This record gives sequence, structure tokens and C-alpha cells, in this order.
Amino acid sequence: MPNPYPPEFRARAIALVRAGRQINTTAYELGISAGCLHNWLKQDRIDRGEIIGTTTVEAPELRAARKRIREHET
Repeated sequence: MPNPYPPEFRARAIALVRAGRQINTTAYELGISAGCLHNWLKQDRIDRGEIIGTTTVEAPELRAARKRIREHET
């Protein structure tokens, strides 16, 4: 499923929160859910190396590898 929001929109939302704006207020003003913005912020922290997780760059590679493994197992 394609991402419904362009990367520029996501980056702007993340920048607003990182600049000190509240998540709930920012999400409301941008017309997105606070949960969605929380997810974007968490992924941003992963991409920056602040917390452990699968980065945006690694995710497609990991999905492709898992698909190849499933195909070989069947």
C-alpha cells in the first residue's frame, strides 16, 4: 500500500514537533491522527540512530529477504 502522505509532509510534521510543538495539537492542525504522528516520530528516531529498530532504508531489503525465504521454504 503506498504511503498516503508525501515525505515532505512527514518531514515538516516531524520538524514541528522537534521544534517544541505538542504532538496532539500538531496532528490536529495537519489533519492526521496523533498515533500516526507518533509512528512517524518513532521511525525518525530509529532512522537517526537514537533508538534501535529497522530503518527506512533497511525495511524494503528486509521485506524482500523474508519473501525470498518464504519462497524457498515452500
